[in-house]
Amino acid sequence: MPVNEPAPQPQAAGINGAGWPYDPRVSIVETQALTQRFGSTVALDALDLRMQPGVTGLVGANGAGKTTLLNAMLGLRIPTSGSLTVLGYDPQRAGHRLRANVGFAPERNVLPDEMRAVDFVRHLAEVQGLPRGEARNRASDTLWLVGLGEERLRTLGTMSTGQRQRVKLAQAIASDPKLVLLDEPTDGLDPVQRSEMLALIGQISRDFSISVVLSSHQLEEVERVCDNIVALDAGRLVACGPISDLVGAGDGITLELVDVAEPAGSVDAVEAALRAGGLDVRRHEATLALRGAAFEDLCDRSRDAVAAAGARIRRLETRRRTLEDLFEDAAR
Repeated sequence: MPVNEPAPQPQAAGINGAGWPYDPRVSIVETQALTQRFGSTVALDALDLRMQPGVTGLVGANGAGKTTLLNAMLGLRIPTSGSLTVLGYDPQRAGHRLRANVGFAPERNVLPDEMRAVDFVRHLAEVQGLPRGEARNRASDTLWLVGLGEERLRTLGTMSTGQRQRVKLAQAIASDPKLVLLDEPTDGLDPVQRSEMLALIGQISRDFSISVVLSSHQLEEVERVCDNIVALDAGRLVACGPISDLVGAGDGITLELVDVAEPAGSVDAVEAALRAGGLDVRRHEATLALRGAAFEDLCDRSRDAVAAAGARIRRLETRRRTLEDLFEDAAR
């Protein structure tokens, strides 16, 4: 693909998540041995990845390299070594062309308190190259789209955290970009607001064929809305590909116990017995994820351990592989 030619963008196809088909021939972001160092700190460690169109979850703990990668994609950081293209553009050689096709909503609260929401979105749309009249119309339309039509004339300083996050999303899509980069878009939101924001992101990608890179440390959120995943850990690539290939049906079982008062420590006793039997046991409170034997054997051994400990079973089912498992497996 030529460096300065934008990548083709397929139309939404109504599949999972935002509805984008997986096509290994098409990518919105490609890196080869991408490395970013800050002194002795390696923020990105020789990344080789391809991001597909649709909604891509960029996940990892704080300090994993997510924001550094976003900054490199925008041309705000010059990589130490390696190569990077976004929508077919090299961010360092054709940054102005790239940024005309990319919307960005940063994690930090950088909104000017004294400006009205509609003026802020209009101004940034003009910065992206839209004529003043079109920018004014787009600002109003996008604020209505994100649920702030009635509030569009309010100053940003009078808005709640949830409303300000929606303003950041509105300005990111106002210029009709091909790609939107969202850095922790649900930060500071309550559970209901988080669900609404994720649904809105999926709707925008699906209805307007806009690819989205959603940076988040909330793994459950990413599983709910994303088509694809890029997982980073301390600057290293843990996984990259369609989320349906990386999570879902897994091996083993999930055993949820009732943490009864009598006998005390029954959950601990069950865990100890299963570990002593050579099983792979991962525990979260009163729930045990078990691997290391066939399904029937796991069920039989769980039954025996529960009976011996005097515990009680609340739930036993086939284990589902999650994004958290990717990081746990990488740490081993």
